[in-house]
Amino acid sequence: MQRRKFLVALGSVLALRPRVLFAQKTDKPIVGFLGVGSPETFSQRISAFRKGLAEAGFVENKNVWIEYRWANDVPERLPSLAAGLIERKVNVIATGGGPAPALVAKSATSDIPIVFATPGSDPIELGLVTSMNRPTANVTGVGFLVSSVSAKQAEVISEAIPNASSIGLLINRSNPNSSYYIKNVQEAAEKLGRKIVVFSAATEPELDQALSTIVEQHLGAFIAVPDVFFFRQRHKLVAWAAANSIAGIYGSRDFPEAGGLMSYGTSIDDGYRLEGVYVGRILKGERPSDLPVQQAEKIELVINLKAAKGLGLSIPITLLGRADEVIE
Repeated sequence: MQRRKFLVALGSVLALRPRVLFAQKTDKPIVGFLGVGSPETFSQRISAFRKGLAEAGFVENKNVWIEYRWANDVPERLPSLAAGLIERKVNVIATGGGPAPALVAKSATSDIPIVFATPGSDPIELGLVTSMNRPTANVTGVGFLVSSVSAKQAEVISEAIPNASSIGLLINRSNPNSSYYIKNVQEAAEKLGRKIVVFSAATEPELDQALSTIVEQHLGAFIAVPDVFFFRQRHKLVAWAAANSIAGIYGSRDFPEAGGLMSYGTSIDDGYRLEGVYVGRILKGERPSDLPVQQAEKIELVINLKAAKGLGLSIPITLLGRADEVIE
């Protein structure tokens, strides 16, 4: 009889355990992170995001929980993932991987604060906010310098490849900033006496065609502007450039870290750090409308000397001296 009572009591405890653990998990604020990519491709960004949260006084699994939702490069999954975070009653939604998750989150809720990081996109142009200084409603975040960076890319690659009279410009026509990229790069190239040939690609087949045409036209170098699609295709781009001995400059350090020649652009990681700081400030009670959209302004030049050697290039010492990092 005593044994039966014990087993009944034990069964009751085990049955209640998941509920107890769930209750414990809600005693801390919950941040929902909505990402278009995957944990593997986004690990460096998440590390930067956690760093920013820590600067604001929040450490994951210590005094804040983070619920991650990944679309694994299938943007069509984002609405259902966002709905799951809303049902979970998260305190803040942070987004990563370009404008798509931020736009989905904004359309899904007007109550939960949203903090975005949108590399290569204009938050006002996208409709995320109406003002950078005084964001409306429940949305704020981090934007990235784009126009001046793309012009500088043309200058840097021209300095590295002085005999490249024609340079390819790889853009994604679906990127709202594509016209800015073209305008600024062409103006910079004209001052340098270089010709810019524009190639647009928003899908893998289009990218394959653009890369084939760059080879056929014997262009001396190419520029890949900051774009989420090109980030996802970075290993393909880097391998193609090496196989065809074409020098390229990219928008973020992820490319030279993957074996590409060089990058010049805003530090994406620093932008996600700033996003983490804003999330922490909101958790402390600040409102999104009181937090101006920040501009991630840390610019970095990264050069991969191993890639340069593979291309048979000698990078000018003046350029190496200005580099924030040289990968050997």
